Amino acid sequence: MSALLDTAAPYAWWIVGLALLLLEVVIPGVYLLFPGIAALIVGAVVLIVGEISWFAWEQQVLAFVVLSTVAVVAGRQWYGPKTVGKDRPQLNNRADRLVGRVAVLSEPIVGGSGKVAIEDGWWLVDGPDLPAGTRVRITAASGSVLTVIREP
Repeated sequence: MSALLDTAAPYAWWIVGLALLLLEVVIPGVYLLFPGIAALIVGAVVLIVGEISWFAWEQQVLAFVVLSTVAVVAGRQWYGPKTVGKDRPQLNNRADRLVGRVAVLSEPIVGGSGKVAIEDGWWLVDGPDLPAGTRVRITAASGSVLTVIREP
């Protein structure tokens, strides 16, 4: 019976590793990839060195846990958190991209509110009362409302 376990040990680790990798394909995310790789590595080591006294099943499980942890840490460093590049932080924030631009008022600012046409859209603006046709600089954006000042 012991001889059967000695020959089946690496294959058991490979089956576990392949099952984890197969589940990784089915389950979204990257949760089982690194433990699957660790199980395949332990299986390869067991096949090479065999199940000798210093690498019995207890040490194999310990090696699997350590390798899984190392693989997860290395994978986290490799993939890392994905953030928007610092060179274009307003990539998907259309109103913030307009800050600093100069535009001409389409409708006068009366009571602190008016409109300006920029590119392909109309934008509500807040600022001091100004007549239509005045050049203004956009200083801030809050949602879809732009804050403007008179452009000298």
